[in-house]
Amino acid sequence: MMQVFNTLTGKKEEFKTMEPNKVRMYVCGPTVYNYIHIGNARPICVFDVFRRFLEYRGYDVTFVQNYTDVNDKIIRQAAQEGLTPEETSEKYIAEYEKDAKGLNVRPATVHPKVSLYIEKIIAFIQTLVDKGFAYQAGGDVYYRTRKFTGYGKLSGQSLDDLIAGARVDINDSKEDPLDFALWKGCGEDEQHWDSPWGLGRPGWHIECSCMAKDTLGETIDLHCGGHDLIFPHHENEIAQSEAANGVPFAHYWMHNGHINVDHKKMSKSLGNFFLTRDVAAQYGYEVIRYLMIQAQYRAPMNYTADLLEACKASLDRLYQCRDTVTAAIGNAKPGSITPEAQAAFDKARADFIAALEDDLNTADGLTAVFELVRELNIMASDAAVSREQLEAGLAVFNELTGVLGLLYERKEDAVPQEVLDLVEQRAAARKAKDFAEADRLRDEIAKLGYAVRETRQGVEIKKL
Repeated sequence: MMQVFNTLTGKKEEFKTMEPNKVRMYVCGPTVYNYIHIGNARPICVFDVFRRFLEYRGYDVTFVQNYTDVNDKIIRQAAQEGLTPEETSEKYIAEYEKDAKGLNVRPATVHPKVSLYIEKIIAFIQTLVDKGFAYQAGGDVYYRTRKFTGYGKLSGQSLDDLIAGARVDINDSKEDPLDFALWKGCGEDEQHWDSPWGLGRPGWHIECSCMAKDTLGETIDLHCGGHDLIFPHHENEIAQSEAANGVPFAHYWMHNGHINVDHKKMSKSLGNFFLTRDVAAQYGYEVIRYLMIQAQYRAPMNYTADLLEACKASLDRLYQCRDTVTAAIGNAKPGSITPEAQAAFDKARADFIAALEDDLNTADGLTAVFELVRELNIMASDAAVSREQLEAGLAVFNELTGVLGLLYERKEDAVPQEVLDLVEQRAAARKAKDFAEADRLRDEIAKLGYAVRETRQGVEIKKL
Protein backbone atom coordinates (compact mmCIF):
# COMPACT_ATOMS: atom_id res chain seq x y z
CA MET A 1 0.00 0.00 0.00
CA MET A 2 1.54 3.27 -1.10
CA GLN A 3 1.53 6.11 1.42
CA VAL A 4 2.63 9.73 1.06
CA PHE A 5 2.93 12.57 3.53
CA ASN A 6 0.22 14.99 2.42
CA THR A 7 1.14 18.60 3.20
CA LEU A 8 -2.55 19.48 2.97
CA THR A 9 -3.49 17.30 5.94
CA GLY A 10 -0.14 17.25 7.70
CA LYS A 11 -0.03 13.46 7.92
CA LYS A 12 0.91 10.33 6.03
CA GLU A 13 -2.00 8.92 4.01
CA GLU A 14 -2.76 6.07 1.69
CA PHE A 15 -2.29 7.26 -1.89
CA LYS A 16 -5.58 6.80 -3.74
CA THR A 17 -6.04 8.15 -7.25
CA MET A 18 -9.28 9.37 -8.80
CA GLU A 19 -9.06 6.78 -11.55
CA PRO A 20 -7.67 3.28 -11.00
CA ASN A 21 -3.97 3.06 -11.88
CA LYS A 22 -3.86 6.58 -13.33
CA VAL A 23 -2.01 9.53 -11.80
CA ARG A 24 -2.41 13.18 -12.74
CA MET A 25 0.76 14.79 -11.44
CA TYR A 26 1.86 18.44 -11.61
CA VAL A 27 5.34 19.57 -10.58
CA CYS A 28 6.26 23.23 -10.52
CA GLY A 29 8.99 23.81 -13.09
CA PRO A 30 11.73 26.42 -13.40
CA THR A 31 11.43 30.14 -13.96
CA VAL A 32 13.81 30.25 -16.91
CA TYR A 33 15.99 33.29 -16.29
CA ASN A 34 19.25 31.59 -15.32
CA TYR A 35 20.98 28.25 -14.85
CA ILE A 36 19.55 25.99 -12.15
CA HIS A 37 21.35 25.68 -8.81
CA ILE A 38 21.66 22.58 -6.63
CA GLY A 39 18.57 23.56 -4.65
CA ASN A 40 16.57 23.42 -7.89
CA ALA A 41 18.01 19.99 -8.66
CA ARG A 42 16.45 18.33 -5.62
CA PRO A 43 12.76 18.43 -6.60
CA ILE A 44 13.69 17.65 -10.19
CA CYS A 45 15.43 14.41 -9.16
CA VAL A 46 13.13 13.45 -6.27
CA PHE A 47 9.88 13.66 -8.18
CA ASP A 48 11.43 12.01 -11.23
CA VAL A 49 12.08 9.01 -8.97
CA PHE A 50 8.50 9.09 -7.71
CA ARG A 51 7.19 9.16 -11.26
CA ARG A 52 9.45 6.22 -12.21
CA PHE A 53 8.30 4.28 -9.14
CA LEU A 54 4.64 4.93 -9.85
CA GLU A 55 5.09 3.61 -13.38
CA TYR A 56 7.11 0.66 -12.04
CA ARG A 57 4.13 -0.18 -9.82
CA GLY A 58 1.76 -0.13 -12.80
CA TYR A 59 0.38 3.40 -12.83
CA ASP A 60 -0.19 5.37 -16.01
CA VAL A 61 1.30 8.75 -15.07
CA THR A 62 0.56 12.03 -16.82
CA PHE A 63 3.44 14.17 -15.59
CA VAL A 64 3.19 17.91 -16.19
CA GLN A 65 6.01 20.32 -15.48
CA ASN A 66 5.65 23.92 -16.60
CA TYR A 67 8.16 26.45 -17.86
CA THR A 68 7.57 29.90 -16.39
CA ASP A 69 8.79 31.94 -19.35
CA VAL A 70 6.95 35.18 -18.46
CA ASN A 71 8.31 36.76 -15.30
CA ASP A 72 9.88 39.99 -14.04
CA LYS A 73 13.16 38.14 -13.34
CA ILE A 74 13.34 37.14 -17.00
CA ILE A 75 12.79 40.75 -18.06
CA ARG A 76 15.61 41.96 -15.79
CA GLN A 77 17.98 39.20 -16.97
CA ALA A 78 17.17 39.97 -20.60
CA ALA A 79 18.11 43.63 -20.06
CA GLN A 80 21.43 42.58 -18.53
CA GLU A 81 22.23 40.25 -21.42
CA GLY A 82 21.02 42.55 -24.17
CA LEU A 83 18.35 40.07 -25.27
CA THR A 84 14.59 40.11 -25.53
CA PRO A 85 12.63 38.34 -22.79
CA GLU A 86 11.59 35.73 -25.33
CA GLU A 87 15.22 35.08 -26.35
CA THR A 88 16.27 34.84 -22.71
CA SER A 89 13.57 32.36 -21.74
CA GLU A 90 14.28 30.13 -24.75
CA LYS A 91 18.00 30.24 -23.96
CA TYR A 92 17.49 29.09 -20.39
CA ILE A 93 14.88 26.48 -21.28
CA ALA A 94 17.56 24.90 -23.45
CA GLU A 95 20.12 25.17 -20.63
CA TYR A 96 17.67 23.64 -18.15
CA GLU A 97 17.05 20.72 -20.48
CA LYS A 98 20.81 20.09 -20.71
CA ASP A 99 21.03 19.90 -16.93
CA ALA A 100 17.88 17.76 -16.64
CA LYS A 101 19.27 15.33 -19.21
CA GLY A 102 22.56 15.23 -17.33
CA LEU A 103 20.64 14.37 -14.14
CA ASN A 104 18.81 11.60 -16.06
CA VAL A 105 15.47 13.29 -15.49
CA ARG A 106 12.91 12.14 -18.02
CA PRO A 107 11.03 14.81 -20.01
CA ALA A 108 7.54 15.57 -18.76
CA THR A 109 4.51 14.26 -20.58
CA VAL A 110 3.70 17.93 -21.18
CA HIS A 111 5.91 21.00 -20.68
CA PRO A 112 3.45 23.92 -20.95
CA LYS A 113 4.85 27.44 -21.36
CA VAL A 114 3.16 30.47 -19.86
CA SER A 115 3.66 32.50 -23.03
CA LEU A 116 1.39 30.07 -24.90
CA TYR A 117 -1.38 30.35 -22.30
CA ILE A 118 -2.02 34.08 -22.14
CA GLU A 119 -5.55 33.93 -23.60
CA LYS A 120 -6.56 31.11 -21.26
CA ILE A 121 -5.01 32.91 -18.28
CA ILE A 122 -7.00 36.04 -19.11
CA ALA A 123 -10.19 33.96 -19.32
CA PHE A 124 -9.35 32.33 -15.96
CA ILE A 125 -8.86 35.73 -14.34
CA GLN A 126 -12.12 36.96 -15.83
CA THR A 127 -13.92 34.02 -14.20
CA LEU A 128 -12.52 35.08 -10.83
CA VAL A 129 -13.60 38.68 -11.44
CA ASP A 130 -17.09 37.56 -12.45
CA LYS A 131 -17.39 35.47 -9.27
CA GLY A 132 -16.27 38.36 -7.06
CA PHE A 133 -12.96 36.76 -6.08
CA ALA A 134 -10.91 39.31 -7.99
CA TYR A 135 -11.06 43.04 -8.66
CA GLN A 136 -9.44 45.56 -10.94
CA ALA A 137 -7.35 48.37 -9.46
CA GLY A 138 -6.03 50.61 -12.22
CA GLY A 139 -4.33 48.37 -14.76
CA ASP A 140 -3.86 45.58 -12.21
CA VAL A 141 -6.15 42.76 -11.10
CA TYR A 142 -5.92 41.39 -7.55
CA TYR A 143 -7.30 38.31 -5.82
CA ARG A 144 -9.51 38.91 -2.74
CA THR A 145 -7.70 36.62 -0.34
CA ARG A 146 -10.14 36.97 2.56
CA LYS A 147 -13.08 35.98 0.36
CA PHE A 148 -11.68 32.47 0.01
CA THR A 149 -12.57 30.80 3.31
CA GLY A 150 -10.02 28.00 2.91
CA TYR A 151 -7.03 30.30 2.59
CA GLY A 152 -4.13 29.03 4.73
CA LYS A 153 -5.18 25.37 4.78
CA LEU A 154 -2.02 24.20 3.00
CA SER A 155 0.44 26.13 5.16
CA GLY A 156 -1.66 25.53 8.27
CA GLN A 157 -1.79 29.17 9.28
CA SER A 158 -4.52 31.75 9.69
CA LEU A 159 -4.73 34.83 7.50
CA ASP A 160 -3.55 37.05 10.33
CA ASP A 161 -0.58 34.76 10.98
CA LEU A 162 0.34 34.80 7.31
CA ILE A 163 0.17 38.58 7.15
CA ALA A 164 2.33 38.89 10.27
CA GLY A 165 4.93 36.42 9.05
CA ALA A 166 5.22 37.40 5.39
CA ARG A 167 6.63 40.30 3.51
CA VAL A 168 3.48 41.50 1.79
CA ASP A 169 3.36 44.07 -0.93
CA ILE A 170 2.16 47.36 0.57
CA ASN A 171 0.12 48.92 -2.17
CA ASP A 172 -2.55 51.59 -1.71
CA SER A 173 -4.54 50.20 -4.63
CA LYS A 174 -5.14 46.88 -2.84
CA GLU A 175 -8.24 46.30 -0.73
CA ASP A 176 -6.18 44.16 1.66
CA PRO A 177 -2.39 43.81 2.14
CA LEU A 178 -2.51 40.03 1.52
CA ASP A 179 -4.33 40.33 -1.81
CA PHE A 180 -2.05 39.21 -4.62
CA ALA A 181 -1.70 40.10 -8.29
CA LEU A 182 -3.39 38.08 -11.00
CA TRP A 183 -2.63 40.60 -13.74
CA LYS A 184 0.08 43.27 -13.66
CA GLY A 185 -0.48 46.34 -15.79
CA CYS A 186 2.50 47.82 -17.65
CA GLY A 187 3.47 50.13 -20.49
CA GLU A 188 4.20 49.33 -24.11
CA ASP A 189 7.95 49.43 -23.48
CA GLU A 190 7.72 46.24 -21.37
CA GLN A 191 6.78 42.69 -22.29
CA HIS A 192 2.99 42.83 -22.46
CA TRP A 193 -0.26 41.49 -23.86
CA ASP A 194 -3.63 43.18 -24.33
CA SER A 195 -6.39 42.33 -21.88
CA PRO A 196 -9.79 43.65 -20.70
CA TRP A 197 -7.84 45.57 -18.02
CA GLY A 198 -5.27 47.10 -20.36
CA LEU A 199 -1.74 46.14 -21.34
CA GLY A 200 0.05 43.85 -18.93
CA ARG A 201 1.20 40.33 -18.14
CA PRO A 202 0.03 37.61 -15.75
CA GLY A 203 1.11 37.25 -12.14
CA TRP A 204 3.16 34.22 -11.17
CA HIS A 205 0.55 32.21 -9.23
CA ILE A 206 -2.25 32.31 -11.78
CA GLU A 207 -0.07 30.70 -14.42
CA CYS A 208 0.14 27.29 -12.71
CA SER A 209 -3.57 27.23 -11.88
CA CYS A 210 -4.40 27.72 -15.54
CA MET A 211 -1.84 25.30 -16.96
CA ALA A 212 -2.72 22.56 -14.44
CA LYS A 213 -6.41 22.84 -15.31
CA ASP A 214 -5.76 22.78 -19.04
CA THR A 215 -3.38 19.80 -19.02
CA LEU A 216 -4.79 17.68 -16.18
CA GLY A 217 -8.31 18.88 -15.39
CA GLU A 218 -9.98 20.87 -12.63
CA THR A 219 -8.94 18.39 -9.96
CA ILE A 220 -5.59 16.58 -9.99
CA ASP A 221 -4.22 13.72 -7.93
CA LEU A 222 -0.87 15.13 -6.91
CA HIS A 223 0.92 18.49 -6.86
CA CYS A 224 4.64 18.60 -6.01
CA GLY A 225 7.36 21.16 -5.42
CA GLY A 226 9.90 22.53 -3.00
CA HIS A 227 9.04 23.39 0.61
CA ASP A 228 9.60 27.08 -0.16
CA LEU A 229 6.60 27.04 -2.52
CA ILE A 230 4.01 26.10 0.11
CA PHE A 231 3.43 29.77 0.85
CA PRO A 232 2.56 31.84 -1.00
CA HIS A 233 2.71 30.08 -4.37
CA HIS A 234 0.85 26.85 -3.70
CA GLU A 235 -1.49 28.45 -1.19
CA ASN A 236 -2.46 30.95 -3.88
CA GLU A 237 -2.87 28.24 -6.51
CA ILE A 238 -5.42 26.52 -4.29
CA ALA A 239 -7.31 29.76 -3.67
CA GLN A 240 -7.48 30.65 -7.37
CA SER A 241 -8.31 27.18 -8.67
CA GLU A 242 -10.94 26.26 -6.11
CA ALA A 243 -12.64 29.66 -6.32
CA ALA A 244 -12.79 29.49 -10.11
CA ASN A 245 -13.64 25.82 -10.54
CA GLY A 246 -15.69 25.10 -7.42
CA VAL A 247 -13.97 21.75 -6.80
CA PRO A 248 -10.84 20.63 -4.90
CA PHE A 249 -7.65 21.50 -6.75
CA ALA A 250 -5.28 18.68 -5.68
CA HIS A 251 -5.89 15.74 -3.36
CA TYR A 252 -2.23 15.29 -2.36
CA TRP A 253 0.63 17.77 -1.97
CA MET A 254 4.25 16.62 -1.64
CA HIS A 255 7.09 19.04 -0.80
CA ASN A 256 10.80 18.29 -0.62
CA GLY A 257 13.02 19.78 2.09
CA HIS A 258 15.43 22.62 1.46
CA ILE A 259 19.21 22.42 1.03
CA ASN A 260 21.72 24.16 3.28
CA VAL A 261 25.40 24.54 2.39
CA ASP A 262 27.72 23.77 5.31
CA HIS A 263 24.76 24.36 7.66
CA LYS A 264 23.97 27.78 6.17
CA LYS A 265 21.22 28.85 3.80
CA MET A 266 22.47 28.91 0.23
CA SER A 267 22.94 32.53 -0.86
CA LYS A 268 24.95 34.43 -3.44
CA SER A 269 25.84 37.02 -0.81
CA LEU A 270 27.40 34.31 1.40
CA GLY A 271 29.41 32.90 -1.48
CA ASN A 272 27.92 29.42 -1.01
CA PHE A 273 25.73 29.40 -4.12
CA PHE A 274 26.43 26.49 -6.47
CA LEU A 275 25.10 25.98 -9.99
CA THR A 276 24.23 22.39 -10.85
CA ARG A 277 26.45 22.34 -13.91
CA ASP A 278 29.45 23.70 -12.02
CA VAL A 279 29.17 20.89 -9.46
CA ALA A 280 28.66 18.41 -12.32
CA ALA A 281 31.86 19.60 -13.98
CA GLN A 282 33.77 18.44 -10.91
CA TYR A 283 31.81 15.37 -9.79
CA GLY A 284 29.53 14.42 -12.68
CA TYR A 285 25.77 14.79 -12.86
CA GLU A 286 25.12 11.30 -11.54
CA VAL A 287 26.78 12.08 -8.21
CA ILE A 288 24.37 15.03 -7.87
CA ARG A 289 21.39 12.79 -8.62
CA TYR A 290 22.59 10.28 -6.04
CA LEU A 291 23.03 13.11 -3.53
CA MET A 292 19.43 14.22 -4.01
CA ILE A 293 17.93 10.78 -3.38
CA GLN A 294 20.26 9.40 -0.67
CA ALA A 295 18.14 11.09 2.04
CA GLN A 296 14.38 10.97 2.60
CA TYR A 297 12.98 13.72 0.41
CA ARG A 298 11.18 15.72 3.12
CA ALA A 299 14.25 16.03 5.34
CA PRO A 300 16.45 19.14 5.04
CA MET A 301 19.78 18.32 3.44
CA ASN A 302 23.18 19.74 4.33
CA TYR A 303 25.35 20.01 1.22
CA THR A 304 29.08 19.50 1.81
CA ALA A 305 32.07 18.37 -0.21
CA ASP A 306 32.42 15.36 2.11
CA LEU A 307 28.86 14.28 1.35
CA LEU A 308 29.51 14.54 -2.38
CA GLU A 309 32.62 12.38 -2.00
CA ALA A 310 30.59 9.82 -0.02
CA CYS A 311 27.94 9.75 -2.77
CA LYS A 312 30.64 9.24 -5.39
CA ALA A 313 32.08 6.34 -3.38
CA SER A 314 28.62 4.75 -3.10
CA LEU A 315 28.09 5.03 -6.84
CA ASP A 316 31.50 3.44 -7.41
CA ARG A 317 30.39 0.47 -5.27
CA LEU A 318 27.29 0.06 -7.44
CA TYR A 319 29.28 0.22 -10.66
CA GLN A 320 31.89 -2.18 -9.30
CA CYS A 321 29.18 -4.68 -8.38
CA ARG A 322 27.69 -4.49 -11.85
CA ASP A 323 31.11 -4.98 -13.47
CA THR A 324 32.05 -7.83 -11.14
CA VAL A 325 28.82 -9.76 -11.71
CA THR A 326 28.95 -9.14 -15.46
CA ALA A 327 32.47 -10.54 -15.60
CA ALA A 328 31.45 -13.53 -13.49
CA ILE A 329 28.54 -14.27 -15.81
CA GLY A 330 30.98 -14.49 -18.72
CA ASN A 331 32.94 -17.21 -16.97
CA ALA A 332 30.17 -19.06 -15.11
CA LYS A 333 28.77 -22.45 -16.09
CA PRO A 334 25.09 -23.15 -16.79
CA GLY A 335 22.98 -24.31 -13.90
CA SER A 336 20.04 -23.55 -11.66
CA ILE A 337 19.14 -20.83 -9.14
CA THR A 338 19.29 -22.03 -5.55
CA PRO A 339 16.24 -21.44 -3.35
CA GLU A 340 18.39 -19.35 -1.01
CA ALA A 341 19.50 -17.09 -3.84
CA GLN A 342 15.96 -16.66 -5.13
CA ALA A 343 14.82 -15.76 -1.63
CA ALA A 344 17.57 -13.13 -1.40
CA PHE A 345 16.53 -11.60 -4.74
CA ASP A 346 12.86 -11.60 -3.77
CA LYS A 347 13.66 -10.00 -0.41
CA ALA A 348 15.71 -7.22 -2.02
CA ARG A 349 12.85 -6.37 -4.35
CA ALA A 350 10.23 -6.53 -1.59
CA ASP A 351 12.30 -4.38 0.79
CA PHE A 352 12.90 -1.82 -1.96
CA ILE A 353 9.22 -1.59 -2.84
CA ALA A 354 8.20 -1.33 0.81
CA ALA A 355 10.66 1.52 1.35
CA LEU A 356 9.51 3.58 -1.62
CA GLU A 357 5.84 2.88 -0.87
CA ASP A 358 6.51 4.41 2.55
CA ASP A 359 6.45 8.07 1.48
CA LEU A 360 9.19 7.63 -1.13
CA ASN A 361 11.86 6.59 1.36
CA THR A 362 14.73 6.40 -1.11
CA ALA A 363 17.25 6.18 1.76
CA ASP A 364 15.85 2.82 2.84
CA GLY A 365 15.43 1.87 -0.81
CA LEU A 366 19.17 2.30 -1.30
CA THR A 367 19.79 0.20 1.80
CA ALA A 368 17.88 -2.65 0.12
CA VAL A 369 19.97 -2.19 -3.04
CA PHE A 370 23.25 -2.36 -1.11
CA GLU A 371 22.11 -5.47 0.71
CA LEU A 372 21.61 -7.02 -2.71
CA VAL A 373 25.08 -5.79 -3.70
CA ARG A 374 26.56 -7.66 -0.74
CA GLU A 375 24.79 -10.87 -1.77
CA LEU A 376 25.84 -10.52 -5.41
CA ASN A 377 29.49 -9.88 -4.57
CA ILE A 378 29.54 -13.10 -2.48
CA MET A 379 27.93 -15.05 -5.32
CA ALA A 380 30.30 -13.61 -7.92
CA SER A 381 33.31 -14.81 -5.91
CA ASP A 382 32.02 -18.38 -5.86
CA ALA A 383 33.02 -20.38 -8.95
CA ALA A 384 30.21 -22.87 -8.26
CA VAL A 385 27.44 -20.30 -8.74
CA SER A 386 25.59 -20.76 -12.02
CA ARG A 387 25.33 -18.30 -14.86
CA GLU A 388 21.53 -18.30 -14.52
CA GLN A 389 21.74 -17.33 -10.85
CA LEU A 390 24.12 -14.44 -11.53
CA GLU A 391 21.97 -13.26 -14.43
CA ALA A 392 18.84 -13.33 -12.28
CA GLY A 393 20.56 -11.36 -9.53
CA LEU A 394 21.92 -8.80 -11.98
CA ALA A 395 18.44 -8.40 -13.48
CA VAL A 396 17.01 -7.47 -10.05
CA PHE A 397 19.96 -5.12 -9.45
CA ASN A 398 19.34 -3.35 -12.78
CA GLU A 399 15.60 -3.26 -12.11
CA LEU A 400 15.98 -1.44 -8.78
CA THR A 401 18.74 0.95 -9.80
CA GLY A 402 16.69 1.72 -12.91
CA VAL A 403 13.75 2.86 -10.77
CA LEU A 404 16.15 5.24 -9.00
CA GLY A 405 17.50 6.43 -12.34
CA LEU A 406 21.08 5.45 -11.49
CA LEU A 407 23.98 3.83 -13.35
CA TYR A 408 23.59 5.75 -16.59
CA GLU A 409 26.83 7.74 -16.94
CA ARG A 410 29.36 4.95 -17.32
CA LYS A 411 28.42 2.90 -20.35
CA GLU A 412 29.35 -0.75 -20.74
CA ASP A 413 31.35 -0.44 -23.96
CA ALA A 414 32.43 -3.53 -25.86
CA VAL A 415 36.10 -4.40 -25.38
CA PRO A 416 38.02 -3.73 -28.66
CA GLN A 417 39.17 -6.81 -30.58
CA GLU A 418 42.79 -5.61 -30.35
CA VAL A 419 42.57 -5.80 -26.56
CA LEU A 420 40.92 -9.22 -26.66
CA ASP A 421 43.73 -10.53 -28.90
CA LEU A 422 46.38 -9.25 -26.47
CA VAL A 423 44.52 -10.81 -23.54
CA GLU A 424 44.51 -14.15 -25.36
CA GLN A 425 48.25 -13.85 -26.10
CA ARG A 426 48.90 -13.02 -22.45
CA ALA A 427 46.94 -16.07 -21.32
CA ALA A 428 49.08 -18.23 -23.63
CA ALA A 429 52.27 -16.67 -22.26
CA ARG A 430 51.20 -17.35 -18.68
CA LYS A 431 50.34 -20.93 -19.55
CA ALA A 432 53.87 -21.30 -21.00
CA LYS A 433 55.24 -19.71 -17.80
CA ASP A 434 56.73 -16.85 -19.86
CA PHE A 435 55.89 -14.27 -17.20
CA ALA A 436 58.14 -11.57 -18.67
CA GLU A 437 56.13 -11.71 -21.90
CA ALA A 438 52.87 -11.79 -19.93
CA ASP A 439 53.93 -8.62 -18.08
CA ARG A 440 54.84 -6.93 -21.37
CA LEU A 441 51.46 -7.78 -22.85
CA ARG A 442 49.74 -6.50 -19.68
CA ASP A 443 51.51 -3.17 -20.18
CA GLU A 444 50.42 -3.07 -23.85
CA ILE A 445 46.84 -3.67 -22.75
CA ALA A 446 47.14 -0.84 -20.21
CA LYS A 447 48.34 1.54 -22.95
CA LEU A 448 45.07 0.84 -24.74
CA GLY A 449 43.15 1.86 -21.61
CA TYR A 450 42.31 -1.53 -20.08
CA ALA A 451 43.37 -3.55 -17.07
CA VAL A 452 43.44 -7.33 -17.01
CA ARG A 453 43.61 -9.65 -13.99
CA GLU A 454 42.94 -13.25 -13.14
CA THR A 455 40.07 -14.12 -10.80
CA ARG A 456 38.59 -17.37 -9.56
CA GLN A 457 35.96 -17.05 -12.27
CA GLY A 458 38.45 -16.38 -15.05
CA VAL A 459 40.06 -13.37 -16.69
CA GLU A 460 38.55 -9.97 -15.89
CA ILE A 461 38.99 -7.07 -18.32
CA LYS A 462 38.22 -3.60 -17.01
CA LYS A 463 38.46 -0.17 -18.62
CA LEU A 464 40.83 2.17 -16.79
